[in-house]
Amino acid sequence: MAAPNTPSSSGKPAGPSPAQNRFNKGRRSLEPEHKINNLIRASNVRLVGENIEVGVYTLSQALTMADEQELDLVEISPNADPPVCRIIDYKKFLYEQKKKKKEQKANQAKSEVKEIRFGPNTDEHDFEFKLKHAENFIKEGHKVRAFVF
Repeated sequence: MAAPNTPSSSGKPAGPSPAQNRFNKGRRSLEPEHKINNLIRASNVRLVGENIEVGVYTLSQALTMADEQELDLVEISPNADPPVCRIIDYKKFLYEQKKKKKEQKANQAKSEVKEIRFGPNTDEHDFEFKLKHAENFIKEGHKVRAFVF
């Protein structure tokens, strides 16, 4: 019998990887969202932001500029060529991003499904009254479900 974490016949280690561990479900990883300062691995970066001249710099030049301003060099867009970085206070940046996400979540339209019930003997006036309510619900952005009971 194979011991845990030894390669099986397929060449892969037996057992779950640390990312798939049953105890880590739903937890955030310890890695930061963005690469910061010395964690950036690109040789050249495109700098954008305030108080700097936008352009392509070597990583050492960009880190020096960030140190002079006592701020962090943060990789904003790692998939660009060269990666886009910004010189900012990282904690403040995270706070502002969290604030934006919270605001966007609050501004999302929350649509409810409103139900309108009609009986077999619903009078014409009642029908028109319920129809007017359904139109108002739709104008407010809700969904309407009508059914006969």
